[in-house]
Amino acid sequence: MKIALGTVQFGLPYGITNQKGQVSFHEAEAILNMALTNGVDTLDTAIAYGVSETRLGEIGVKQWKVVTKLPAAPESCRDVHSWVLAAVQDSLMRLKIDRLHGLLLHCPDQLLHDSGKALFQAMDALKTNHLVQKIGISIYGPKELDALCKHYPFDIVQMPFNVLDRRLIHSGWLSRLYAQETEIHVRSVFLQGLLLMQPEDRPRKFKRWQSLWEHWDAWLKEKAVSPLMACIQYAMSIPEISKVIVGVDSVNQLKEILQVAAGSISGVPDNLCCNDINLINPSCWNSL
Repeated sequence: MKIALGTVQFGLPYGITNQKGQVSFHEAEAILNMALTNGVDTLDTAIAYGVSETRLGEIGVKQWKVVTKLPAAPESCRDVHSWVLAAVQDSLMRLKIDRLHGLLLHCPDQLLHDSGKALFQAMDALKTNHLVQKIGISIYGPKELDALCKHYPFDIVQMPFNVLDRRLIHSGWLSRLYAQETEIHVRSVFLQGLLLMQPEDRPRKFKRWQSLWEHWDAWLKEKAVSPLMACIQYAMSIPEISKVIVGVDSVNQLKEILQVAAGSISGVPDNLCCNDINLINPSCWNSL
């Protein structure tokens, strides 16, 4: 199953469409059970996701492939190897598992600093110690790969990808990573829920892209598909992508995703994509 379950909502209230806040323990448990029953086997979390790792450990995730992320190493850190090892051991303790499927850097630009080589070696050593199966990076855009991949090999690369944000394809990095047998995990397939909103519900600050929204809405109507179906099926249709990470805050949301994930969609217009970082990078939204 290409779907992977994002768990930031288990540890924090997250997403522009989130009306419920942080997911409750019992709802999170039900979500995990339904996902596992339907062949979903990979969880995406991070040390920075509030109590997400702790919540997952309380529910029990020994049957899962768990990918977590290291935060930025503190500037005062003098022994990177010890810091990385301690952080991973703490994650394993919270998750109540013996080994991670993947360990990613949340701030991979640190690999380009003076301590970058030591940081990478510390992560790589965890593979030798069988605490981690694969290592990699979580990035915001393909330009980061231009610098990082000159110096380091990665087993996993995670980055945003959706109908509007196709930089992974257009940059050429999708095919390059695939040729290197790198696992490609994509997130933000719903653009934090913005792509799923009805026209009347979109916040006014996104009106500057009105022509794009009109094109999107018209195409959905022409295809007679829901935004959810279009978003999921487009990401799932890219053969080079290993995992499509989706975050949900209810069993019903997961059920809807699983119902449409098996289908395929064609004819997504090239002119639907957008390179405006102010739209496709949610971290820019607060300044709109």
